Amino acid sequence: MTTRFDPSDSHLRASSTGAGWQSVPPLTLNATQKDWLTRGGSLTRHLSSLGAVAVAVVDERVGLGWPDEVSALGVSVRTPLWVREVVLSVDGVAMVAAHSIAPLKASHGIWQAMRSLGTRPLAELLYADRTVERSVLVSRRVTARHPLHRFAANWSRVAPHALLARRSIFVRAHAPLMVTECMLPALWDKLAARHHVSADHPHGVHHVAPLRLGTRLAQAASDISKGLLR
Repeated sequence: MTTRFDPSDSHLRASSTGAGWQSVPPLTLNATQKDWLTRGGSLTRHLSSLGAVAVAVVDERVGLGWPDEVSALGVSVRTPLWVREVVLSVDGVAMVAAHSIAPLKASHGIWQAMRSLGTRPLAELLYADRTVERSVLVSRRVTARHPLHRFAANWSRVAPHALLARRSIFVRAHAPLMVTECMLPALWDKLAARHHVSADHPHGVHHVAPLRLGTRLAQAASDISKGLLR
């Protein structure tokens, strides 16, 4: 896999979503956070070093990209996309909320396999093919003004002011697929406990009892039945 281009939006002016994806993490983060935001390879594989990893599919749908996604993906705001949203858990605790997109046309062609992954990780598709090229990883803090935060916060017991996220673009036969991974507070607590250091959450909350993924999925199903969620 070749790393080639930079999907950061450092060249954009701040927008309603707060443009700010950068290849270098904020200097105020601790070493552990910087490491997990920049380490290459499969995030699922890295999480497996912490315990048993499971993938729960939250949603798969046709939709439109967020403003800071379409600019990086190089498509128009009206381009239909295939959207896949999942939660990665370790030993039953939600650790990462992931949001992946590809042009709808590509999801019926080059990237059609992403439609049939089910609970298998996207890494199985991305890292098994040597023809796939990957951009550099970029990261940022996301707040409640960003739709990624609104999605990811559903899977955390606390409602943090800011979450840390990273993203990169995979390209196969000129067709892009963007993967955005939002780290939840439980991940930093897990790592802090493992390394016996302060998690130093960007939102200032530490060691909150983790939210069991099964509990949140059950609540999400109930919300959907009541029409509270799409």
